[in-house]
Amino acid sequence: MNEQQLIYNMALTRIGHFSLATALQLYRTLGGGEEIFIHRNDIADIIPDCSPRFLENIKDWNDALKRAETELLFCQKNGIQVLCLGDGYYPQRIEDCPDAPIVMYFKGSAILNQARVLNIVGTRHCTSYGEDFIRRFLRELKEICPEVLVVSGLAYGVDINAHVQALNNGYETVGVLAHGLDYLYPQAHKEVANKMLNCGGLLTEFMTCTNADKGNFIRRNRIVAGISDACILVESAFRGGGLITANIANDYNRDVFALPGRIGDRFSEGCNNIIRDNKAILLTSAEDFVKAMGWENDAMRIEAQKNGIERELFPMLSHDQQKIYDVLYATNDLTLNILSVKTGIPIGTLSSTLFQMEMKGLIKPFAGGTYHLYK
Repeated sequence: MNEQQLIYNMALTRIGHFSLATALQLYRTLGGGEEIFIHRNDIADIIPDCSPRFLENIKDWNDALKRAETELLFCQKNGIQVLCLGDGYYPQRIEDCPDAPIVMYFKGSAILNQARVLNIVGTRHCTSYGEDFIRRFLRELKEICPEVLVVSGLAYGVDINAHVQALNNGYETVGVLAHGLDYLYPQAHKEVANKMLNCGGLLTEFMTCTNADKGNFIRRNRIVAGISDACILVESAFRGGGLITANIANDYNRDVFALPGRIGDRFSEGCNNIIRDNKAILLTSAEDFVKAMGWENDAMRIEAQKNGIERELFPMLSHDQQKIYDVLYATNDLTLNILSVKTGIPIGTLSSTLFQMEMKGLIKPFAGGTYHLYK
């Protein structure tokens, strides 16, 4: 994507910030901000029920384009990637979500479309019970699944514990922010954030000079949920940001897990309730999580990749494998989400089935989060 296209896409997020759904619908229909600018006087023909306010605002791009040019210059000077919906580096797990960000900004070293991505969220008032679980969980998970991207929100409590323990165990970890990349909130986490830039990164949909306002945290939570395969709620009161993220993850058809706690404990109430309501799987260990996700053979897969995999000449395919084969044969290099939609196979089952096909030498996962069929 060239600079001009980036600038128009960034400008669109400024113009359409009060009507994200309409802006996203236009982006998907016309293919980009520049195309929307060209048709800015014909939007009512494209979306007949578009609000009068949006129709009026979409006609004037001058200030938004100037702001986008300034922002792009800042990004270029500070090593920040501008990720646009539809780009190869854009987090493809969130791409099909109904409220996907049109543009995100990323600074760091991680690939956001890794084969395994999970988020760990919860209360800002994490207790020793929650801290101990995060420490033990990520240590055990590393032994079973050596390559996992850990996502959280860099907030106090559960979030920062998740980031620190991910780093301690050699995992890359990404913090999703509720403000721009020109400063950090909270400042107390600056040292950890700097380490994450070399082993993970920082991601946001907000331009610079954006304050960490309350509403931005809710918007941030949908990105945490959307870019992950699974959500783990460690501790939560009756209400809280972690619980919001878990509910969004449910809406996105992600696997949700929760750490149970003692009845009456304030910061286990949210977890116990979401388990009771069958909106989360009860979680006690990394082994439970790995089995539920179908990630058991990750260590074996990595070893096989190191040693080379001999492709079976005439492999026998299961019913699900055949469906995946047929879809990839027709349209190769698809993401996990798109494969799930096209085959009708749930994400958890799909992941393990894709691994089986990889062991047979039929497919290969690419860094961009896509799966390639050897024809």
